[in-house]
Amino acid sequence: MTKLWDKTKVGTIELPHRLVMAPMTRSRAQGDGVPGELAAQYYGQRASMGLIISEGSQPSAEGQGYLFTPGIYTQEQIAGWRTVTNAVHQSGGSMYIQLMHVGRISHPENTPDHHQAVAPSAVAPGVPIFTAKGMREVPVPRELTEEEIQGAIADFRKAAASAIEAGADGVEIHGANGYLIHQFLGENSNLRTDSYGATVENRARFAIEVAKAVVDEIGADRVGFRISPKSPLGGIDEGTLGPDVYRYLVKELNALHLSYLHVMHAGGEELLQDIRSIWENPLIVNRAGRALADLDKDIQAGAADLASVGQWALANPDFIDRLKNGYPLNPVKPETLYAGEGSDGYTDYPTYAVR
Repeated sequence: MTKLWDKTKVGTIELPHRLVMAPMTRSRAQGDGVPGELAAQYYGQRASMGLIISEGSQPSAEGQGYLFTPGIYTQEQIAGWRTVTNAVHQSGGSMYIQLMHVGRISHPENTPDHHQAVAPSAVAPGVPIFTAKGMREVPVPRELTEEEIQGAIADFRKAAASAIEAGADGVEIHGANGYLIHQFLGENSNLRTDSYGATVENRARFAIEVAKAVVDEIGADRVGFRISPKSPLGGIDEGTLGPDVYRYLVKELNALHLSYLHVMHAGGEELLQDIRSIWENPLIVNRAGRALADLDKDIQAGAADLASVGQWALANPDFIDRLKNGYPLNPVKPETLYAGEGSDGYTDYPTYAVR
């Protein structure tokens, strides 16, 4: 795994190695979407990951889908995130805040004003979601008007500025995993016939316009973008045009000179190779289901520049030290991944004690 320990650069950030902490929802924010004191401890403990990408944070009240997820659009939320970024920086790490608008993956019971979710089209995803009353089927969303689409783009822009105000080194635009941007890319989730649907170019338009707005607001060297080609999460079927949509999208994003592209790789080696050939800046790949011994496989093969790590980093605040030295890893506590009381399964994972 020698290449993992080579220094590299993302945007203007010098990184000590080629591992990145992937964004992971933890559902521990306060009811008003403000990250609590434990969030600062949690992320600060993992600063040795070099670049930390935060859990998804809604750019507006309309963008919330799950209980107790953080936002990045009010002054209180900005102040909460500032304590987090300060903790990461003081421990020698860097942090991007992920901007996540869930679109239709929501439930009225999970939002303060109990609003109906929005999406490219009024199509339910056919998947359940956790609520305070247990698992519920995600209801049919309301189709966004073209004017409302422009409003959502403006929300991403404002949230990006708020993230920088909160001390983040940049933002990652969440265009993956079945959420709003991904819903525009999907064949079964986007039934529009206007300028945001039907064709390859139109299905990618919203993603590109969001990226352009955010770049215009905070600069390309502070903006990353995440995609998940072939992922069925959130009930998405990308259809026969899916690979061409991604080739076009990546080409257009590449022209913006973003700091990185982050691929959640769910399959399709040929498409990943095409993305690698199109994308000129750092490429982060998170390969689903890989073994620890294969963590550097894509980097060694030239298919990626960095690898992002999820649950291994969640359960091991000293993951870098453990990996370098071959120390055993803490197991994940599944029951505390998305909720819990206090530090349990959040900030209480121990570091390795050399015996």
